Amino acid sequence: MSTEIFDPSSIYAIGVDIGGTKINTGIVTEGGEVLLTHSLGTLAGQANTAGRVQEAVKGLLAEARNQRPGIRYKGIGVGSAGQVDWEDGSIRHASGLIVGYSGTKLKRMLQDGFRLPVRVDNDVNVLALTEKRLGAGQGVRNMICLALGTGVGGAIVADGRLVHGAWGGAGELGHMSVDFQGIPCICGARGCVEQYASGTGIARRMRERLSSTGRAEQLDTREVFARWEAGDPLAADVMNETIAALGTAIASLIHLFNPELIIVGGGVAEAGKLLMERLREEVSRRSMPSLAEGVRIEAAYRGNWSGMIGAALQIWEYEDLE
Repeated sequence: MSTEIFDPSSIYAIGVDIGGTKINTGIVTEGGEVLLTHSLGTLAGQANTAGRVQEAVKGLLAEARNQRPGIRYKGIGVGSAGQVDWEDGSIRHASGLIVGYSGTKLKRMLQDGFRLPVRVDNDVNVLALTEKRLGAGQGVRNMICLALGTGVGGAIVADGRLVHGAWGGAGELGHMSVDFQGIPCICGARGCVEQYASGTGIARRMRERLSSTGRAEQLDTREVFARWEAGDPLAADVMNETIAALGTAIASLIHLFNPELIIVGGGVAEAGKLLMERLREEVSRRSMPSLAEGVRIEAAYRGNWSGMIGAALQIWEYEDLE
């Protein structure tokens, strides 16, 4: 490692959060304090994503040199959309959201480019680290995180450690089927919880119901929530189905993993108190009382930088594996 910016005892790490529209980078402490941030558009389909990541990190380092000359770093942690080979630090598979990203050797590229230790993981796994260290998961040894956004992502913490599986693909909880004869999913299965509980799925099903009544409206998930809270019967029908599907999935996760805590985050969780109350009731109704007893269901840690912070926290979380 170069001695120019690498210091294994540094209190700072670089966090990188790679999404379909934006790449957020920042300098982060072990306690989650953000010293400096720098963001770039991903420009998916227009520019090479790996190249954009390098540009974003270079931009952050340039700003840091101007503001804090001589600053050094313990490493770079990355949280990325897509399926990540955790040991290799490469992108095993990315959806059409980021064209040409599959197969990117991200860890090797960043290590070669910046001469720092690098950790790469799935974006929901690093969000779980933020929860574990800074959010509702502090002091919790066994928990499940669900991120309900464009899709449904998941992360599993067992005995204090994230579960990665054979190569890093564990936690694809959005592709648990809650209805084996249900809605076809992009993964090839039917009735995946993602089809019912993602923002995309909620808005699509609402539009379908409106269309069946002769109303063609291009509304988004927030509008569905607003109509649900206002008592709209079609929105209530959609959200009842969403809560039933999500409650079924969470009950199964409770039966499988015996967690202390279920954390629900992402844009869908912004439906707020009503969603969380109804979800707790549904999970209680669908779970074995002996296993459901004492399991908390909580909203995720708030903050636009949660993914970037969790990405950086990997440098301390896995320090004993270096």
